[in-house]
Amino acid sequence: MTTPIRIVIVDDHPMVAEGIQSILESYDDIEVVGVLTNGTDAVAQVETLAPDVMLLDLNMPGVSGLNATEMILEKLPKTRILILSMHDSPEYISTALRHGASGYVLKDVPTEEIHTAITTVMAGEQYLCTGARGSLSPNTADGREPLTGREQTILLELAQGKSNKEVAGVLDISVRTVETHRQNIKRKLGISSTAGLTRYAMEHGVLQGTGRI
Repeated sequence: MTTPIRIVIVDDHPMVAEGIQSILESYDDIEVVGVLTNGTDAVAQVETLAPDVMLLDLNMPGVSGLNATEMILEKLPKTRILILSMHDSPEYISTALRHGASGYVLKDVPTEEIHTAITTVMAGEQYLCTGARGSLSPNTADGREPLTGREQTILLELAQGKSNKEVAGVLDISVRTVETHRQNIKRKLGISSTAGLTRYAMEHGVLQGTGRI
């Protein structure tokens, strides 16, 4: 008998996590070895739980899903990160992939598709659900120079109202580095103010103001 695929689910909404767990435990080739509620715990426990695939929400308290993806892959590079999200923004999808995620699946997909996504990334392939694929295009619509993964992360933190010093503390980088990234972000987006960055983040789905991801 083939060894089951070890899965860890990370989502700060218990009903969502429990629903996904119930779905996955109905498959003989899946073993759910952990259910966590935030990115901080995911990073701290990934080596102990040793999942083959981690199903990771993006918008969580503490360490965000994007930062958690980077940190988890630094510890266990062979772990596949499969993002589960309510949000089909192309900025979020492309940023998650640049941070190292192996796939992106919307939470409203059929049960079978989550299982298909897991087996696909376990085979070393990238998986995007139909809704995610439809949101992506090869180039940005306006031809702007795209933001790097790190710039997307910093934009998200700045748009949440954090100062350069606070962002530096969260990402464990220098204040000067944050300022350099901030200037590059403004240049690439053609935005001169922090308020403009926040507005861009909200309009393009980088910052989810009232809903959840």
